[in-house]
Amino acid sequence: MERRTFLTSSLAAAALGTIPAANASATANLREGSPTPDAKARLYYELRRYHLNSGPQQKLCDEFFRAALIPAMNRLGITPVGVFNVLIGPDSPTMFVLLPSSSLDTLVTAENRLAQDAEYQKAGAAFLNAPATDPAVVRMESQLMQAFEKIPGLTLPKASAGNAARVFELRTYESSTDQDHKRKVEMMQSGEEAIFAKAGFSQVFYGDTLIGARMPNLTYMLSYESVTGRDKLWKAFGGDPDWKAMQANPRYGFEQIVSSISSTILQPTAYSQI
Repeated sequence: MERRTFLTSSLAAAALGTIPAANASATANLREGSPTPDAKARLYYELRRYHLNSGPQQKLCDEFFRAALIPAMNRLGITPVGVFNVLIGPDSPTMFVLLPSSSLDTLVTAENRLAQDAEYQKAGAAFLNAPATDPAVVRMESQLMQAFEKIPGLTLPKASAGNAARVFELRTYESSTDQDHKRKVEMMQSGEEAIFAKAGFSQVFYGDTLIGARMPNLTYMLSYESVTGRDKLWKAFGGDPDWKAMQANPRYGFEQIVSSISSTILQPTAYSQI
């Protein structure tokens, strides 16, 4: 399917013109349970949502992501690539693909480079050449994010190394104004993230949306051993005295700085690298 218009025009014009260049030598730190320590390694994330019809599209997408997209993105230095199915949430069936990179230019030019990748074109032919009468997907949406300044990298859950049982929660916080949005980003990286850590959450990434729907907003991802484990952690978080104190802080409690919260529970595919 053709995506050059979005990635080479919209991103190049809107993002490259307004965002400082990333440190090209920086790479994501992939050690289990360890975040990227260097603020210069601040990542960019593209989050894709592939909306499907029930039936053959699921199998076609699985084969494309496993055999064509992930290997090709890895060859470009985009790694680890996460691929997830919606377990609990709207618009099912939908598949999510997370593409992290220390280089914005790499994300922007990826599709043009893949068009010249013969191995990718061959492995993904069934998906890429699907006719309009029987398309590979219904629609694809894309969101571009930059990692928080103080949480610059992606942290792999320990369960990812052995492909052990795990689920993920993708949360998006929308704000009514840019001021409120900036306060929420500040709140999360100046104390809230530490409270998550104290409660035992596995925190995968935090991203400030640069291009996408329903802005301003931020998106972050958490991981759990199970949905039941999730409920226990959120209960611990909600009762933490540091969280209650932070909520009462006039800097963050002067008004409702988050106007809407959406949450989707995701299950990684067997071949997901996250």
